[in-house]
Amino acid sequence: MKRLIASIAMMLLLCAASEAKLTVSSIFTDSMVLQQNTEAAIWGKADAGSQITVTTSWNGKSYRAKTDSDGRWEVKVATPAGSYKPYSVTVKGNGGTITLNDVLIGEVWLASGQSNMQMPMNGFFNCPVENAMEYICAPAAREKIRMFNVPAIQSYEPLEDVDAVWRGADYDSRKWMSAVAYFFALELNQMLDIPVGIVSCAYGGARIESWLPKDILETYPDEDLSRETIESMIHYHRPYLMYNAMLSPVMGYTIKGFIWYQGCSNVGKHDQFCDRMSTLVSHWRECWEDSEAKLPFYMVELAPYRNKPYTETPYFALLRQAQHETAHTIPNCAIAVTNDLVESYEQDNIHPAKKKEVGERLAYLALNRDYGYGSLPCYSPEAVKCIRLANDCELGVELTHCDNGMNRWREIEGLEVAGSEGIFYPVTFAYFEWETKILRIRSEFVHDPCEVRYGWGDFKPGNLKNVEGLPVAPFRLKVE
Repeated sequence: MKRLIASIAMMLLLCAASEAKLTVSSIFTDSMVLQQNTEAAIWGKADAGSQITVTTSWNGKSYRAKTDSDGRWEVKVATPAGSYKPYSVTVKGNGGTITLNDVLIGEVWLASGQSNMQMPMNGFFNCPVENAMEYICAPAAREKIRMFNVPAIQSYEPLEDVDAVWRGADYDSRKWMSAVAYFFALELNQMLDIPVGIVSCAYGGARIESWLPKDILETYPDEDLSRETIESMIHYHRPYLMYNAMLSPVMGYTIKGFIWYQGCSNVGKHDQFCDRMSTLVSHWRECWEDSEAKLPFYMVELAPYRNKPYTETPYFALLRQAQHETAHTIPNCAIAVTNDLVESYEQDNIHPAKKKEVGERLAYLALNRDYGYGSLPCYSPEAVKCIRLANDCELGVELTHCDNGMNRWREIEGLEVAGSEGIFYPVTFAYFEWETKILRIRSEFVHDPCEVRYGWGDFKPGNLKNVEGLPVAPFRLKVE
């Protein structure tokens, strides 16, 4: 009899052990932010064939799903307009109940890239964020800005979960929030007056190839994907491992769009950049079931940096040019210019301190293009063409997005002209004409100007902006 009881007990234990516990994916935690006015996806695991019911407190509705053969379930819940009112989401099934509390409805963005996106408000060693303490020590705003920080990890196989939770902005959490993403969220929150959630998914030094899946990289002949080669690489240059470990677990979380700050680790590969970034954006949109490119993708231009080892070829300038070409090529894409956001002493610092302006410029793009603020300036002036004026010593540069004129016509930094010999000299005269939108320039050192460039170099900061304060994008043009 004792043996029979023991056998039954053991069988019950084995049966219990074989059952999959009801779970929600790790990105669904207390204090999460769900995208407003949409069908927001929620998913998890349970026993295969289980019936799952998800109930949302804002409308009292229940949504049902049945787990597939792998035990995965997913529902899409209708979300209301954003507000600061906390709600709950209750998941039942498989003999268990999970309740997620303090859920807010607002705007959700995914922030990714490399170290300048990852860089927290606390800064890196020897790399501060300008005026960070003013914001770190500001009153708590847990209901206004929340962030889900995906840990910087790697994996050879796609992961389903990560060790992270949603946290609201307060003294303890703000120190470790992405500075660029925080300032982006702050500007959106102040303008929209609803909660803003950020899924922060960045890895310092990551290449574009770090954020692409293995099957796509296998089509690139220059990528050696053998385990031995990958293990021999410096960790932040490894291909597809960040995609597997960091992006996969949050893939499909309902968002408004993407913000992206990356490029340093692809410097020297500018000829590949546009194609591979286009592939990344297209693939990510597919992963979010966005076949119509409705999810905006906003990039950040690489800031001036004195590339090492020093070469005559301005590889950073060429990569910036590729970034701008990419932003014009990809549907529903734009770029924030940063040429004015570095100080001379930061020439060897890949992490310049001015992160607030970067976040704000990304927010201007979103506010103008996605939130109905069409009159809000968001685009930097770009040079369209260069012509020779009646006075042979002067050139005219046609610029976009400067209907109200420029911020200066003296002491312009970074603007240079060259004659037929190809030697560049600083511009000593510049004037922006209201009627033609032409920037007239000349240099007392060049009597036959043939070419003009602005901010063209690895470290060539500029100070030329439109009246609204948005900097002119770097360019290099020959006379048409």
